[in-house]
Amino acid sequence: MSNKTITDTNYNFPGQTHVYKGKVREVYSLENDQLIMVATDRLSAFDVVMPKGIPYKGQILNQIATKMMRDTQDIVPNWLEATPDPNVAVGKKCEPFKVEMVIRGYMSGHAAREYKAGKRMLCGVALPEGLHENDKFPTPIITPATKAEMGDHDEDISKEDIIKRGIVSADDYAVLEDYTYKLFQRGTEIAADRGLILVDTKYEFGKTTDGKIVLIDEIHTPDSSRYFYAEGYEERQIKGEAQKQLSKEFVRQWLISNGFQGLEGQKLPVMSDAYIETVSERYIELYENITGEPFVKADLSNIDKRIEDNVLSYLNG
Repeated sequence: MSNKTITDTNYNFPGQTHVYKGKVREVYSLENDQLIMVATDRLSAFDVVMPKGIPYKGQILNQIATKMMRDTQDIVPNWLEATPDPNVAVGKKCEPFKVEMVIRGYMSGHAAREYKAGKRMLCGVALPEGLHENDKFPTPIITPATKAEMGDHDEDISKEDIIKRGIVSADDYAVLEDYTYKLFQRGTEIAADRGLILVDTKYEFGKTTDGKIVLIDEIHTPDSSRYFYAEGYEERQIKGEAQKQLSKEFVRQWLISNGFQGLEGQKLPVMSDAYIETVSERYIELYENITGEPFVKADLSNIDKRIEDNVLSYLNG
């Protein structure tokens, strides 16, 4: 199984100056302000990276993000230039903003957990009384989080604190906010065309060397977003039933049911090869539902070499 996934890379591309390893992606910086972003098959939940990779996961995330960036580039500029390999995106180097722009159309996940605990303020946004889990908010709300280093937890933060602490200037934040609402609106429309509801998602932005704010990283993938099936949503809400969803929430639920929530002293449960296979199948289902296209499996016989060959061929133009 493990040779059918890519969980760590160690490339040395021409003109390479730096490598950054995130929870899921590895970013190679080149001399000419170019970035090569490799989407690995690592799976992260509760800010913890699971020991085993998920076959095709990196390809799925990369290809959904690529498609969604192309489908939104008319409203928000992004960093992407090319995808020379199913697991690879190439684009212009940006200075990332140290916040994740989380936007929620519904009270789910983290927001629902906070609400259940009695909180009525989330990241400086007041939440109305009388909401039930998975209810739609009157209008989408932005609940930003600070970007954590690997192994740390992202933290909720308000717009006021972001500006006061100088994490993002007021002018730049206005742009991030505007872009976030626009992307969420477009994502909601794309999802509706596929019989889905875009529940919540996060966007990351950066500044190019010439000072332009662009969308970076991934967009509208099952790792960064939560989707519900639109069919039956209302009935399930009325009956107080759980919503049928498309996201990696099913992995989080599996971990919770096995006594793990990323808290101190908790032991990570072992994922059997059979379970990993089902996770891979779920990701493929996510891909096909989100994009409306059949998933074409890339060659897994030697992923490492395949990626290297494709990137070098692209760089050699």
